[in-house]
Amino acid sequence: MTTDTLPVLSLAAPTGNLAEDLGRSFQRFGFALVADHGLDPALVARGWELTATFFAQGEAAKRRWHVPGGGGQRGYTPFGTEIAKGAAVHDLKEFWHVGRELAPGDPLAATMPANVWPDAPADFRETFTALYAAFDRIGAGILSHIAVWLGLAHDWFDPAIADGNSILRLLHYPPIPGDTGGAIRAGAHEDINLITLLLGAEEAGLELLTREGRWIPASPPPGALVVNIGDMLQRLTNHVLPSTTHRVLNPDGARAAHSRYSMPFFLHLRSDFSIRTLTGCVSAQNPDRYPVPITADDYLHERLREIGLKV
Repeated sequence: MTTDTLPVLSLAAPTGNLAEDLGRSFQRFGFALVADHGLDPALVARGWELTATFFAQGEAAKRRWHVPGGGGQRGYTPFGTEIAKGAAVHDLKEFWHVGRELAPGDPLAATMPANVWPDAPADFRETFTALYAAFDRIGAGILSHIAVWLGLAHDWFDPAIADGNSILRLLHYPPIPGDTGGAIRAGAHEDINLITLLLGAEEAGLELLTREGRWIPASPPPGALVVNIGDMLQRLTNHVLPSTTHRVLNPDGARAAHSRYSMPFFLHLRSDFSIRTLTGCVSAQNPDRYPVPITADDYLHERLREIGLKV
């Protein structure tokens, strides 16, 4: 793969070796475009409707569901809170986080806050619980192909992500108010987690930075997912699979007056998983960058502090 064009890969009807095709795209770009993923279009449409309805509420109504000191892990995070690591200005976005629903007394509950559910709009909890489960299933399937590409058993990731601290984010980028002081909708950053599955990137603005230092658009066909490698998987694979820098630019012209919505699912390891470099990703040419392991929960909180969501 020598061009700067990301291929669109079908999960339902692959034209070749899907594990190899996904692996090559992730190794080259840190990203892949995935179609035929199996998300129910009616469920997705309801999710978009509820997302727009929630964010259309006034600031006071939305802030009822903000959890001070919660690190933005559940519920509402107000506009202008998050900042890319090393950036001077905050992102032009607000968001809502849905996490995993754990059974009472689950030993992982201490590392995963309970969900916050608004009293309006109706069906919010039911809709996003269902979408969370669907993303969880699709993400596990993609990880099984990554495992095969890495030379591991296809189910290697299953225990690593069982009851993982994954998050479904409902993202709203409001209309651009004019002079932003250099702020953009999402500053250049990498994701924290294993992989991210992003729905709603058909609206222009998402760009990724190639290894050659060029910014290129990540523009999937309607309804397809953008999938990218996160820092946890980069660390686990000793950078064999790169966590690629990406950003969301402000729109030009008439599009600046419109909101932009997207729905990323950040697929995480379980909190007590020890991130230890895979031996198959270490060689004389690629020595182990991370000889000291770290738990997924410790790594998460280290990164949350870096992006301004936790002190």
